[in-house]
Amino acid sequence: MKHLDEYRDAGLAQGLARRIREASRKTVNFMEFCGGHTVTIARYGIESLLPPTVRLLSGPGCPVCVTPMEQIDWMIAVAGLPEVTVATYGDMLRVPGSGASLAGERGRGADVRIVYSSYDAIELARENPGRQVVFFGIGFETTAPATAAAVLKARELGLENFSVVSAHKTTPGIIKALLDTDELKLDGLICPGHVSVITGTAPYTYAAGHGVPCVISGFEPLDVLQSVLMLVEQAEQGRAQVEIQYRRGVRPNGNEKARRMLDEVFEPADSNWRGIGVVPGTGMKLKPAFSRWDAFALFKPELPETVEPAGCICGRVLRGAASPADCALFGSRCTPADPVGACMVSSEGACQAHYRFRRK
Repeated sequence: MKHLDEYRDAGLAQGLARRIREASRKTVNFMEFCGGHTVTIARYGIESLLPPTVRLLSGPGCPVCVTPMEQIDWMIAVAGLPEVTVATYGDMLRVPGSGASLAGERGRGADVRIVYSSYDAIELARENPGRQVVFFGIGFETTAPATAAAVLKARELGLENFSVVSAHKTTPGIIKALLDTDELKLDGLICPGHVSVITGTAPYTYAAGHGVPCVISGFEPLDVLQSVLMLVEQAEQGRAQVEIQYRRGVRPNGNEKARRMLDEVFEPADSNWRGIGVVPGTGMKLKPAFSRWDAFALFKPELPETVEPAGCICGRVLRGAASPADCALFGSRCTPADPVGACMVSSEGACQAHYRFRRK
């Protein structure tokens, strides 16, 4: 198929759904790791096409959602410092901290800018030499190369008023943590296509080696349905392999040039995941050679005590242990217009996807 509308063809979708129903005998739990898949599943009613033997669970693949509250509080505190400009992607603006948000801080006069790329933040620093520009870098291996490129560019330019908060996270360790917990049993993973463009198949070998089938999926409805079919076939045949459904974007070795850039700029670090806790080696910390552009080393703001919102079960939703509808705040106290938790803020959050497409 060559055109986008072909990946949304209703007749082809029904055909794939029929093949899934015919193939599925075992009761299985498949987790879609990526928030982009969660949105597709909700928007196109994928679950309504599946047999009762196949259950889909949302995972911790929304980078906004898994950013811990103490990092939000840290950014809010830095935004309040004199002569500081905070540059961030749009979804982060409204994520609640312990007592405020970046949007609220901007309303009180802080210079908080929405940028669409890390190079936009570089340009802000070049255009405003009298201000410190702090770029809030979030995301998985998909967006981390752009942050690394910005750090390398800042070094090339000798840019003294630019720094990065690296809230980037990597996927292999969190997948291992999910599989090693007794909280839920996973029978397959719908693996993130965009991450895999960079990483290739390597992050999923642990899962396959421990008997959990993996399929790297694209983001259109037919992509997801075909990936579910491939997982069902593996489960029914007793196989556990890493397969690529998203062949138009992913190669087994990924993007080696992007990974070399990541290796040059970042080193592994322990990282706190909202609702999950500290997972060893899943963070991306700037190497000592780039400490001049590490915002954590440059700023030491006074921080409030971290207070998680009462009644919010975002952490359980991110672990696949609960559905958004299980939350007492969902759709009443917590809505996209007035979010309590990060899962309702992000366009890739499970709660917002459920609210927009499934609650009726």
